[in-house]
Amino acid sequence: MDLSMEINGPGRKGTRVTPRVETAPRRDSAGSVITNAASTGIRIDRRRLKSLARRSDRPGLAYLAAWVGAMVATGSCIWLSLGTLYVWPAMFVFGVVMSVPSYSLSHETAHGTAFRTRWLNEMVFWTMSLLYGEEPLHRRYTHTNHHTYTWYVGRDSQMPFDTPLDFKGWLYDVSGLSVHVFQARVLWQLATKRYTDLMRDVAPDAELPKMTRNARIFSAAYLGIAVLIASGITWPLWFYVLPRLLGGPIMLMFNIIQHAELQENSPSIIESTRSFRTNWIGRFLYLNMNNHVEHHLYPQVPFYSLPELHREVVDQTPAPDPGFWRTNVDLFWVVARRSLGYGTKSAWIRQAPHMVTDGGAYEKIARATMQ
Repeated sequence: MDLSMEINGPGRKGTRVTPRVETAPRRDSAGSVITNAASTGIRIDRRRLKSLARRSDRPGLAYLAAWVGAMVATGSCIWLSLGTLYVWPAMFVFGVVMSVPSYSLSHETAHGTAFRTRWLNEMVFWTMSLLYGEEPLHRRYTHTNHHTYTWYVGRDSQMPFDTPLDFKGWLYDVSGLSVHVFQARVLWQLATKRYTDLMRDVAPDAELPKMTRNARIFSAAYLGIAVLIASGITWPLWFYVLPRLLGGPIMLMFNIIQHAELQENSPSIIESTRSFRTNWIGRFLYLNMNNHVEHHLYPQVPFYSLPELHREVVDQTPAPDPGFWRTNVDLFWVVARRSLGYGTKSAWIRQAPHMVTDGGAYEKIARATMQ
């Protein structure tokens, strides 16, 4: 059977059917396979991929406008409820609206795909990195490494928890303690030029002084916030510090399900990465990154084209796991049972075969690289 007809379907009379092309997997100088669509065996028409990867300023600006509107609306609830107990749920909602998109936007602009105009992309990248709490170049280079060696033990610089994940690790990560400790440590190391082997490995030497400069700027900004609060000016407490602490766990619940319970050391993105379904609120907050398998297959595709990319590869990828809450609840029960010595078969989410046990003791496979 003709391959182009089998994959793309029959063409209309007088039209040319273009085969979907799979390029050979690439390897680094050490022979390790670079994780992406080619290493996974996913095929897509080249012209269609080029169309999906086309960048534009308009969707990013529209998103920023909608996000700023959401921030103003939820921030007004804090202002109106100051002095009452209602301020706490107001800060939680505002914190979610601030924390999840600041992570998502800093991630998208780290890729350079949120906007076509470079200076606009970089301005948003800096602003969102400041809100998120990580020096921007460190974030960009470690994230590039994460895509190159997705979930490779000893190679992936963005493994936020030990695997297999247990209840203690889950709580440390979802509570926000893990990310706050990690971000503070990275800022200190960069600001004092105490570069780690990982930093030197993922970033060019010429970038390290820039990272130090940026870390000092960020540290000065955070110190300024602390000084304002200590001097009796409390608006940064109500509109940044406490909302970040309250809303941060929701952001981390989005993050933790990206790779938890999946296969380490696999060149296949399908085996190492999870997509999941969510409603329009989740898609808005997370910039469509619930299509996470698709993003790792083709990281050059901007956030606004990920739903279309999903439709292009839907017949070649696993069905997304159930909604945001069901996926997180199922993960919670898996890690809780693992810690108690019970069986770890999930009810709803995908798991690597070695993550499913009948109970008893378990051994660590990988240690977190973001702690």
